[in-house]
Amino acid sequence: MPKPLLCDPALLSRDLSGRRYVVTGANAGIGLVTAKQLALQGAHVVLACRRVAEAEARISEIVAEHPNAKLEARELDLGSLASVRRFAERVNADFDRLDGLVNNAGVMNTPKQTTADGFEMQIGVNHLGHFLLTELLLDLLKRSAPSRIVNVSSCFHDKAMGRDGDVKVDDLFYDQRRYDGWEAYAQSKLANLLHAKGLAKRLEGTGVTAVSVHPGWVRTNLAKHSMPLWVQDYVLRPFLRLGGMIEPWEGAQTTLHCLLADDVPKHAGAFFSQTGTYRDKSANGGGWPLRSPNPKANDDALVESLWKKSEALVSA
Repeated sequence: MPKPLLCDPALLSRDLSGRRYVVTGANAGIGLVTAKQLALQGAHVVLACRRVAEAEARISEIVAEHPNAKLEARELDLGSLASVRRFAERVNADFDRLDGLVNNAGVMNTPKQTTADGFEMQIGVNHLGHFLLTELLLDLLKRSAPSRIVNVSSCFHDKAMGRDGDVKVDDLFYDQRRYDGWEAYAQSKLANLLHAKGLAKRLEGTGVTAVSVHPGWVRTNLAKHSMPLWVQDYVLRPFLRLGGMIEPWEGAQTTLHCLLADDVPKHAGAFFSQTGTYRDKSANGGGWPLRSPNPKANDDALVESLWKKSEALVSA
């Protein structure tokens, strides 16, 4: 397997004092690593999490080791549009700047279930919750420009366990087709990528840069619906590592690059990929940025139809 792509070390020593970031799902995994790294560089980071107590426990551990780290946990349930609105309202009221929004939280290969608003869970949490959150924080991001939005997608937007990534705009919730957890995950991750493309088009000239990323096949709790975590973390870990699984600190590298590297604004709307598994094996080594081999990822008409559908769903 190709070696993971790593940030320029100079980026990870840059002084971020005075900057503020929101990272969703930052109580664990690559979200936590991303938040910690930004805080260690002097930024104030908001961990936007459904499990606030868990996030606060992680913050206590970080502060015990790094007393000057500025982190706080705030409740955000992306499966509830009411929760998204409450979170965004408080952020807009409390803060005068936001330098970066990392739409990182997600679920993977869940059984068929719905959010509080009746959306299929994976498209609801992974895409629609983040779509609304981003819209509600856009004015603050614009006032803070230059600022950035990073959508955490996946190489599974291309193919997920043999399922082709596609977005069925007229049947996002599997009302008219048989539900398949991996297919629904691929749909939601492609939606993350298309959302970034739609944002880039609409934010041109504002100083806000939106991109999407594949963080790699990372050892995180996302696998809990596919295998017991103890199997992933202990029994199979050496073999999975040989197969390409990486650790959370490696998985955070692409997100950190997209938040901090000076050349990223030249690639607004682009997809940045850690090592992955694609239909075109030449893409498996990743790229910052990388043109997705999935034709649907480069379909401007699909970008626009998904945007209009998402707007209608979150404003209903």
